[in-house]
Amino acid sequence: MLHIILYAIVPILVVMLAGFISGKKGIFDGQDAKKFNKVVLDYALPAALFVSIVQADREMLARDIKLTLVSLIGIMGCFMLVYFIFRYCFKKNTGADAAVSALISGSPTIGFLGFAVLEPIFGTTPAVALVVAIVGIVVNAVGIPVGLSLMNASLDDTNPKKTKESAWKPVIHALEQPVAWAPILAVILVLCGLKWPEWLSPSFDLIAKANASMAVFSAGITLSAIKITINWQAVLGSILKMIVMPAVVLILGLVFKMDPFNLKMLVVAAALPPAFSGIIIADEYNVYTATGTSSLTLSVILFMGFCPLWIWITDLCLHSAIA
Repeated sequence: MLHIILYAIVPILVVMLAGFISGKKGIFDGQDAKKFNKVVLDYALPAALFVSIVQADREMLARDIKLTLVSLIGIMGCFMLVYFIFRYCFKKNTGADAAVSALISGSPTIGFLGFAVLEPIFGTTPAVALVVAIVGIVVNAVGIPVGLSLMNASLDDTNPKKTKESAWKPVIHALEQPVAWAPILAVILVLCGLKWPEWLSPSFDLIAKANASMAVFSAGITLSAIKITINWQAVLGSILKMIVMPAVVLILGLVFKMDPFNLKMLVVAAALPPAFSGIIIADEYNVYTATGTSSLTLSVILFMGFCPLWIWITDLCLHSAIA
């Protein structure tokens, strides 16, 4: 636990604090954070995912079928749970509010913090990259299109004159993003048995190494640019994200008898703070921004304690299952 705190959590706090202070001092602002995020999502993260996955083999992918199923069922199940709770348990919330809540509290920020958290704990291996890639595909290629479809449907209901868009448009748009198609392309190459030339990897590694540090620094800037207002919805969103989602993933992993190492990584991935992409979408559409951002901030703080806690709980459950 001391290793996890010193090598995974403290560095995140230090870099995020540096970004937060830079934002408060006016060195960088929210617009700069968006540019940093674009570098991460369009270049650094896709490069990191691609070059890591293509170094795997077909046998490894075959062993990770359970990982894919548990990720899809667990994360999207919690995604829809968040949507229905915020849609029907809070009368003031619209369908768009509930959709943004699901995009935030029903999705882990795997793209920004996945490598930054998992690699110091579990090592720099293709297995870590596959977990980040699979969860990233679920969040970006499944969760975001579903959330945008639900949000657009609600906005269309409140504005009947608005031209209706195809339900497939968010799906196509998500798959056009490098963070979605790069890992899918890497998986296809591995399944085809094509050997990746080692001399090509350094060309990807240089930008890939900027992924974690830039993402965390940008998150600090983002937090400095928003006003935090804690209310019951923000607290509930944090509970659903930090407690319910990892618990659901852990239970599913035990039921499916997942590989213990993969299960530990997946539980930690599920316990990551809410997806920053949800905040970006909320800000773009001016929907549920204040409460969503407050929930994100609260979850980032809680993660410092829940990360080692969930690793301990997972180890305990795995030992009990073996016994």
